[in-house]
Amino acid sequence: MPDIQLTDFLTIGLLVLLEGLLSADNALVLAILVMGLPRSDQSRALRYGLVAAFAFRLLAVVLASFLMRAAWLKLIGGGYLLYLAIVHFSSRQSGEAHQSVPAAKAAWGLSAFWATVVRVEFINIAFSVDSILVAVAVSSKLWVVMTGGIVGIIAMRVVAGQLIALIRRYPAIVDGAFVIIGWVAIKLLLEYAFAMGWIAWEVPKTISLGLIGLIFLASYLYARQKGPAPDDSKAPEEVG
Repeated sequence: MPDIQLTDFLTIGLLVLLEGLLSADNALVLAILVMGLPRSDQSRALRYGLVAAFAFRLLAVVLASFLMRAAWLKLIGGGYLLYLAIVHFSSRQSGEAHQSVPAAKAAWGLSAFWATVVRVEFINIAFSVDSILVAVAVSSKLWVVMTGGIVGIIAMRVVAGQLIALIRRYPAIVDGAFVIIGWVAIKLLLEYAFAMGWIAWEVPKTISLGLIGLIFLASYLYARQKGPAPDDSKAPEEVG
């Protein structure tokens, strides 16, 4: 029977809040990744990624000391997200796409669906490093860290579902979303450079989140001005 105290529940609430703040950009990236799939598969891809995230969270807490040295995750994650942003705006300039998310493609011998699930989980891992290290620093109790992390992951899944519905209704948000993805990629690469000692400063979380919020708000207002998609003019529903 674990030693349960009132402060443990306050700590769990704090961890959920921290998870939400640290994962705001993660939810947007996940929404964009799964939108390349057919609509009927989007919710399933997020759900499978969520189950894998639970398993990774448990393993990562045990291996927290290793993750402190795993800066290469941010290098690979940042590089991949920067690639996504470059491909999106390159296709816009060539006229191949207009305010749309590229269709998911098969990779590594996997179908488009399972390749997307793998991408979702890898991005989850790259973004989870900060959350896990913060959680371990806040509490030494495994059940407290896991409970806060799991509730936070579920909340992120709900936010991702709402973002999918919003982007589906207002496709003009897509460009702004890819601008955010580009910024997140640069932030991850800067964090890698800091971890390697190449630079002596980090981008403050508050500045990063504030910038993301401003870009998304500007994109949303622009999309509202452009109007909803012709075939999706009803109020958006959450992707369940």
